[in-house]
Amino acid sequence: MTLCFLGAVPEAAVAGIARACDVVAGSAAGGLALSAPVWLPRRRPRVLAVLIGDRDGELGALQSKLSAALVREKVYAPEARRFLAHVTVARVRGREKVDSAPLPFPAPVEFAARHVTLYRSHLGGGPARYEMLHRIPLDGAG
Repeated sequence: MTLCFLGAVPEAAVAGIARACDVVAGSAAGGLALSAPVWLPRRRPRVLAVLIGDRDGELGALQSKLSAALVREKVYAPEARRFLAHVTVARVRGREKVDSAPLPFPAPVEFAARHVTLYRSHLGGGPARYEMLHRIPLDGAG
């Protein structure tokens, strides 16, 4: 799941971004669970996602802490809307219409986040490829 989408940043900013991400080291992010499937955005949906429940509010607190650190690094502008924890399952291409009828809930799966990872996206020439640049262990992740 994406905590803070940075978009295009200069190569020279990557080391500072990695240091800013370290602010969440050792944070807890337990009490998570797969929740409702949703189409995003609500108007003209293009993405099928599954919401992530955050029973104890730890994921929300972690995202807020990370967001503030990236703002201080001057590489991130928080979105105006509230953080929506979700995992993207599928995307709709082109002008295809989406049947936004209610979808069945996934099987209940509870989990704890173990790491926060900084990725570089390589786009174009086929499907996106993701390169791990920096990984920060969370509470109990070792």
